[in-house]
Formats: sequence, structure tokens, C-alpha cells
Amino acid sequence: MMVKMVKKVKKGLVHIYTGAGKGKTTAALGLAIRACGHDWRTLIIQFMKCHSDYGEAKVINHIANIDLIQTGLPNFIQKGNPSDEDIRLAEEGLVKAQQAVQGGQYNLVILDEINVALDFGLIQLNDVIQLIQKKADSVELVLTGRNAHPELIKLADYVSEILNIKHPYHQGTKNRLGIEY
Repeated sequence: MMVKMVKKVKKGLVHIYTGAGKGKTTAALGLAIRACGHDWRTLIIQFMKCHSDYGEAKVINHIANIDLIQTGLPNFIQKGNPSDEDIRLAEEGLVKAQQAVQGGQYNLVILDEINVALDFGLIQLNDVIQLIQKKADSVELVLTGRNAHPELIKLADYVSEILNIKHPYHQGTKNRLGIEY
């Protein structure tokens, strides 16, 4: 298979999708699909996720211009009590993200749930700030997850907060296949 040359983006910007509402990852995936429609190369790194059952993981494998890396264990992490393996995997994801935003292989890099990984203490704020500051001009960067750090919000060009006004989870509805995962 021949690899297409990466189209150059004139000035890549930084997006943050945060807030307690549902749809942050979904918005980032929509942007990835839009970019793919214009032959952009996209990398999605999912922090704290390692499930091949996620709908996006199943379909992304069939899209030539989008690569997916999951860095996490298949269980939930208790805030304030991450395992050494949780931390190691998040740091590994951060190293891959640093390479991707500096390397020129991708037009769009999405760091899904990186805000949560930071909030849970799996990675360090200064490392994420440096990642943003050292981003190649040709890379569009998206950071998702609730509780985005105020310092990251200052650095971003776009910040969207997704509010939770109503969610069926609060009435006892469990995560639904095809909707929440």
C-alpha cells in the first residue's frame, strides 16, 4: 500500500473539548471524519481506554487516513489511586503524542481523554504544556476530556464546554452500545 504525502496545514490550532456533558469524544471523532474527507492524516490517541468494543475502535480500523492508539487498561481508574501500570501507559501515550505533534506525519492529532489523565495525576501538566508549545505549525491538535486545566485553556485557540443538562444515566440507564461506547 502506498502512503500518501501529508497535506500541509497552513496554521494548525489547538482545540479543547471539555465539560461534564456527553459528546466530547464524539465531537473529536466528527472532526477526524471531516479531516479525512479532505485527505488529512489523523492520529487518535485514547488515554485511559483499552477496549476493542468501543464503536469508534471497530470502525477506525477500516479508514485508511486515521490511526488509533489506545493507552490504558481495560478497567476504570479510581481518581487518586492509579496503579503504576496506569501511569506508565499514560506516560507512554504522552510520548507517542509528542512524537506525533512534532513529526509531520499527521495533520490532525486527537488526544482523547488527556484532560482526565492529567486530572487523575497520570501525567504532568508541564509535559502537556510543552507538547502544545512544541507542536509543529502544520498540526491541528485536539484535547478532550472533562476538567480541562485552566493553563491548557489559556493555550488553546478553540475551547468548547459540553454541559450536562440531562442524561439518562441519572435515571438508572446504563451505558448503551452504539451511544456511549
